[in-house]
Amino acid sequence: MNDEIELKEYKFESLAYKILPGVLDYHCTTHNKDFKHNPPFFTEVGTIEDNVHIKDICVEENRFFKYHIVKPKGINTSKKVIFLFHGFNEKDWNKYLPWANSICEGTGSSVVLFPTAFHMQRAPKHWSSKRDMYSLSEQRKQRYPNILQSTLSNVAISMRLHSMPQRFIWSGLQTYYDVLQLIEECKAGEHAYISKDFEFDFFAYSIGGFLAQTLKLTNHNNYFSNTKVCLFCSGATFNRLSPVSKFILDSETNVALYSFLVEHIDKILQKDDLLNHYMKEHLEGKIFYSLLDYQKIRIFREGLLKKHENEIYAITLKKDSVIPSYEVINTLKGAYRDIDIKVDELDFDREYTHENPFPTSNVASKQIDEDLKFVFKKVCDFYNE
Repeated sequence: MNDEIELKEYKFESLAYKILPGVLDYHCTTHNKDFKHNPPFFTEVGTIEDNVHIKDICVEENRFFKYHIVKPKGINTSKKVIFLFHGFNEKDWNKYLPWANSICEGTGSSVVLFPTAFHMQRAPKHWSSKRDMYSLSEQRKQRYPNILQSTLSNVAISMRLHSMPQRFIWSGLQTYYDVLQLIEECKAGEHAYISKDFEFDFFAYSIGGFLAQTLKLTNHNNYFSNTKVCLFCSGATFNRLSPVSKFILDSETNVALYSFLVEHIDKILQKDDLLNHYMKEHLEGKIFYSLLDYQKIRIFREGLLKKHENEIYAITLKKDSVIPSYEVINTLKGAYRDIDIKVDELDFDREYTHENPFPTSNVASKQIDEDLKFVFKKVCDFYNE
């Protein structure tokens, strides 16, 4: 942080936590319908005793947590806000603080660092214990001899998603409703710092783009009609990603997620009334569904992207192997390249990865600083247009 910017912390209680697996009965207030969660909890696939399989609805850290705001120093209320959505399996905000700092400096906006369900400070500390997670990873390697990229960094999320892939959907929807809740609290004048007539945009990295696009394209109560969305290393559909990485997911979980979310999702929805209801009868669920598979309801997805083509901008990296540039272009510009969303493909004359585009422990620190400034000048120029 420089001297002109400060970091503040605010409490939040998720009212949407009841949507999560862990109870049998669920009531959809929007449609006044009763459902049962199916299956009631997790399967034994991928599990090793009960180590990381707390019932989702019972994880207190995910329901009660704090989020951060990077803000210009000396300003008592903010009328300009940019929400920053992070990537998959992230545990702390360290790599994002320079990004938020650059956005705050370049736009004058406050930047809300809002954590996804079961990520960052919304996950039990146990899931980040190096000793415990190393032990679990070693056990997982013994159980699955052909597993790739199982590490202490990804074993908790891998085991939880392996045993219950629908967690990907439910935690995504919870976070969607959490962001709406925060926006509505601000609009009601209940936030200590954000003005009730504030304007807001989104910056989304990696899997955070799913959340940003779902919010933007659903446009709940027309809240997002003028919201700009900047996607960084993001924008492809789920079935065009390659998330097997020691920092993201192991190979067994990737296969299970792909099977559930892409190959068999429609048959699964026939058996799961609650999931089917949210994916088919809630617009946010339908848009989420359209982001899973490039082909399914492509015309629906592309119609919405076309409608908002001037408010979406993507920056990709040429050597990104997790979310390749060409897949972002395929998704955002459409099968017939008739969507005028600007996508800038960049490359750096140094080593980098999707997970760490601006590594801090690198001898080329001056070059990295220049690259970061270059990228975020483009980001800020987009917001300032």
